[in-house]
Amino acid sequence: MWQTRKLYNDIYHKKVVLDEKFTKNPPLPEWDALDRFGDFTATRLAWAGIYIAFYVAFAPAWYWFLLLPIHFLIGPVQGAVVNWCGHKYGYQNFENGDKSRNTSPWGILLLGELFQNNHHKFGESPNFAKKWFEFDPTYPVMKFFNFIGIIKLKKAEVKVVNMKAAA
Repeated sequence: MWQTRKLYNDIYHKKVVLDEKFTKNPPLPEWDALDRFGDFTATRLAWAGIYIAFYVAFAPAWYWFLLLPIHFLIGPVQGAVVNWCGHKYGYQNFENGDKSRNTSPWGILLLGELFQNNHHKFGESPNFAKKWFEFDPTYPVMKFFNFIGIIKLKKAEVKVVNMKAAA
């Protein structure tokens, strides 16, 4: 987790030059003001205050406050779990030249996040599920949001997975 945080800071402060494959044709514009706001210590403390206020208003007993550290750390811990498990455990649909793996059924329970091998192969695909038994629960939600106009999904090249080659 600490190495990921250091890498994020180095990228954020432009101490690291990213490979062009990560910077060419980004799906969204860069929002420098939002990045600065999110990286600001006062913003993080404000979120902690919001969590504490929620507990003050709704916790039925004092011991519920023991859950606060989970709320404070869930983002970095979830990110570490996804990246660690997604590169250590599971199966590979594709040879990507890396150690990325798909970890089912956790990939489904974590809303497609542990289909790392599929994601590394098709990074711009909104659907991380690629085999018949994989399901990315966020994809139908994105399709619905696209249908009602909240988001706009890009038209992507359809890639058929050869089950024998991918097995």
